[in-house]
Amino acid sequence: MSLLDRHAGFVGALRGAGLPVSLAEGLDAVRAMTVIDLADRESLRAAYASTVVKRPAHRPAFDTLFDLWFPPVAGHEPAESVAGTPRRGLDPELNALRDRLAGLLLAGDDVGLRELARTAVTMYGRAAAAPGRQSWFSYSVLRALSPETLMARLLKEALTGQERGGLAEKVARQTFTERIARFEELIAGEVRRRIAEESGIEKIARSAIRPPLEQLDFLRATKADLAALRRAVYPLARRLATRLAARQRRGNRGRLDFRRTVRASLSTGGVPVVTHHRPPRPHKPELVVICDTSDSVASFAHFTLLLTFALREQFTKVRAFAFIDTIDEITEFFAPGTDVVDAMTRLAQEADLVWISGRTNYGHAIEVFADRYADAIGPKTSLLILGDARSNYGPLATETLTGLVAQARHAYWLNPEPRADWDTGDSAASTYGDIMPMHECRNVSQLAAFIETIV
Repeated sequence: MSLLDRHAGFVGALRGAGLPVSLAEGLDAVRAMTVIDLADRESLRAAYASTVVKRPAHRPAFDTLFDLWFPPVAGHEPAESVAGTPRRGLDPELNALRDRLAGLLLAGDDVGLRELARTAVTMYGRAAAAPGRQSWFSYSVLRALSPETLMARLLKEALTGQERGGLAEKVARQTFTERIARFEELIAGEVRRRIAEESGIEKIARSAIRPPLEQLDFLRATKADLAALRRAVYPLARRLATRLAARQRRGNRGRLDFRRTVRASLSTGGVPVVTHHRPPRPHKPELVVICDTSDSVASFAHFTLLLTFALREQFTKVRAFAFIDTIDEITEFFAPGTDVVDAMTRLAQEADLVWISGRTNYGHAIEVFADRYADAIGPKTSLLILGDARSNYGPLATETLTGLVAQARHAYWLNPEPRADWDTGDSAASTYGDIMPMHECRNVSQLAAFIETIV
């Protein structure tokens, strides 16, 4: 593969992974390559990173793809695959390898760790993936070497003559933990490289990279993603509150300012051609959030809680409601400092969300909301509904929802499903979309785009 082909493939893989790389930035990378030593792989990495990476959060995906498209070595020496887990006490070769690993971890030799990773993957990384087919695995290598079990030995050698249990041990433990994690990364990278050589770079690139946080599908977010999502949602909540308040100021005019109007009319012979009004009294708008917490959008409900947590600090009053086939207020769960997972647990245990079947019923939930909580919506209220608009072919209560929307100052519906799935099966997206604006909202990027539409 030529350098041009590798460049084009690498830039395409970056875009496929969600990194915004423009044509101009790709050309900037080519120009940068004309002033560096192409034989110096780290200089090439730096040249690409400085021209195509815009955010620190994109750097891990960039480094993974760079290692696939511009590997440090090509090919590998043939070796017999090792079946099962080697017994360290009876395997001198493995014991020697672990001794070498301990020395490299103690010295912090990154180059040596990279070479050892190649050797270890060659010796222990090949295993049966299916009958008659073998592949490469990180797990078998790490199981054989067990680098985490070297911690006590490393601490003993590093702290010779020093008091145990103090600051020195804490610092040493943290250092060795980071070096072991680095070695595990090198093992994973070497395994990816070898799979890419056998199966194709494009295939492994698609499976090895998770989308950036701003493009992470809310329906696929894991518990580990929630903290990062919370940090991303807070600034968007501030922007949403600012947009709604600005729209309110533009939509309202204050009381007539009689004195300014009369004074201005003197220039037109006493005819008040232009009227002047007092500025409206500023205030933060109120917010009502209604979210579907049925099984089909359970992961999306985590995002709903994150958004509600963030919005409550920006609005004078936030009331949150959840429903499956009936609706209940969950505002009490949003105490300051409450963990999202704890809130979801309380919601599942304490909220009255099931009426009869426990299957999503938008119509009944809307009717119950109008009957019990209609006072939550007023002329200062922004209504936000979050759900997939799938009501299991039940009633939709469109007239009731129309009345609620008419009472609110603003009303928006965020749907976590792809737009292509709207109106398929039991989806009533278009029916509800005729009553209030409905927006596809599957990730942070789409949430930001929705906020920009509020003008």
